[in-house]
Amino acid sequence: MKSFEYNLTLEELTKRTDREYLITKKFLDVDSPEYNDLESGDKKALAYLVKAATIFDKIHMQLDNAHNLEVLEWLKEQSGKGDEKGKLSLKLFYGQKGVNAVDNLSSEVQLIKGIDNKLGKGFYPEDLTKEEFHIVLTKMIHKGKIDEVKKILTQRSVVVRDNDELKGIDYIDFFKEDFIKVADLLEKARECSTNSNFNEYLELQAKALRTADPMLDAYADKKWASLQDTPLEFTITREAYEDKMTATIIENKELQKLLDENNIEVFSKDSLGCRVGIVNKEGTNNLLKIKKYLPLLADSMPYSNKYEQLLSGSDDKQTMVDVDMVITAGDVGAYRGGITLAENLPNDDKLTFKIGGGRRNVYHRQIRFVSDVTKLQKKLNEVLIKEQHKYYNEEADHLATIGHENAHTLGPKKNQEKLGKYSDIIEENKADMVSLAFLDLLVEKGMYSKEERDQIVVTEVVCNFLKSKPILSQAHRVRTVMQNKYFFDNGGYEITSDGKIKVNIEKIPQIAYKMLSEIIEVQLSGSFVEAENYVTKYFVWTNEMQIIAEKLQKIDKTLNGCVENKLADSLLEQLNTIEK
Repeated sequence: MKSFEYNLTLEELTKRTDREYLITKKFLDVDSPEYNDLESGDKKALAYLVKAATIFDKIHMQLDNAHNLEVLEWLKEQSGKGDEKGKLSLKLFYGQKGVNAVDNLSSEVQLIKGIDNKLGKGFYPEDLTKEEFHIVLTKMIHKGKIDEVKKILTQRSVVVRDNDELKGIDYIDFFKEDFIKVADLLEKARECSTNSNFNEYLELQAKALRTADPMLDAYADKKWASLQDTPLEFTITREAYEDKMTATIIENKELQKLLDENNIEVFSKDSLGCRVGIVNKEGTNNLLKIKKYLPLLADSMPYSNKYEQLLSGSDDKQTMVDVDMVITAGDVGAYRGGITLAENLPNDDKLTFKIGGGRRNVYHRQIRFVSDVTKLQKKLNEVLIKEQHKYYNEEADHLATIGHENAHTLGPKKNQEKLGKYSDIIEENKADMVSLAFLDLLVEKGMYSKEERDQIVVTEVVCNFLKSKPILSQAHRVRTVMQNKYFFDNGGYEITSDGKIKVNIEKIPQIAYKMLSEIIEVQLSGSFVEAENYVTKYFVWTNEMQIIAEKLQKIDKTLNGCVENKLADSLLEQLNTIEK
């Protein structure tokens, strides 16, 4: 077995794995009523789905970094020998699901010396530079190898060297053995599960995992997005946030011109993950309250007459569920300074929309629960004026998340890939602004009370303040800095003489609409330069942000986190015992 060298000292590892620095999110336990209330068939199906999910950890690790699997085996060996560094490094590895991550302070966490993050992660050859990538693509196009280039630039391929050229291999073929195992498990779950719609989805998804055909994925996506009343949740997540190599193409005007001339679309690579849970009916019913307002929001979007929207006069293209979590695996389960609260899938680049598919929002209940109420109160005491404490509310944050996720269904969809590395930042910023810009309209229509509106405003402004300036690759965090700068410049909040936030509550929705309008203009432009200029203008770490950041760092020591899956672990143990 290959040996490696630890990058972090024992002191640093000890600190980073201390429970004050490494928080734990607890998913469903073995005695949870949510599990006990399931039909016996669904309990059996759940075990198969959990086992299927674990396979995505192996797949994700290979897409994330070429060395993840061999490092994992080495860390297991060192830990088994009683090596303290090995034990602690393994704990961090499991939490962040990989050898490298970015923590809560936006600092790089590198567990092993010599193994760093690459632009192309594990999607591209490890030694491929941006310059060589562009040169090879250009040469291949000039040679007329258009189909080969398309396979390289699809969202669903792993790229390997092919002599002096590159070759794209579809995920399904590249991970064939693993995906066949997942498909087998989905079919076993389908035999037990009690819900016919869910079973139809499992059948379609199993087929899509056996054959490298994007249309099979499209059929499975379309069915998954229509699911509204099922006991169980199983999702294969595919989101393109990690691949930074493909996004560099837009910066090469000559190459981009060649691609356009040959009708070659450029898609960043999808990271793969998996989520398994139990649908919470009460939570889901609360989510569905916003559904009837979505067509109104679609019509109220800035410049709505200049683009076609998925929701235009109809709300049948958006389903949503609140889920009690059993396990998250792969990309969606990687705790890297934070972990996903909710997802709106499939993304805009997926083929399902060409066959009439919609979107589905899934919200993660256990992840959003507050784990330390005392720490939260200390935070409010330090950073928010006392008169506005009454407006800070974790449920209001959830309401804003609902608005954010539904907002991904709204707005322009064409040419967003032309914004390059800024497209995700712009899109996430748009989603936040939608959640705030229409609060007054939703109060008028009866969706929210005035008190809820004020709670959402204050809670979201406070939550925008971070403990440190993020790096540009952190789209979700960069957008909060941009909003912070924009809100301050437009009078949305001020910092008092004793260093506390005072939110000008009535102004925020109007300011949010103004920013939303500017964001839509950038999206409509399809211009990399305009996107870059907009992000650069507002991605500024100000003195006001630093004042709050220093306070937050003293109160909250969290650097990273991990997930506890007691029910999932129990189900796996039971299943493995039966199979033996």
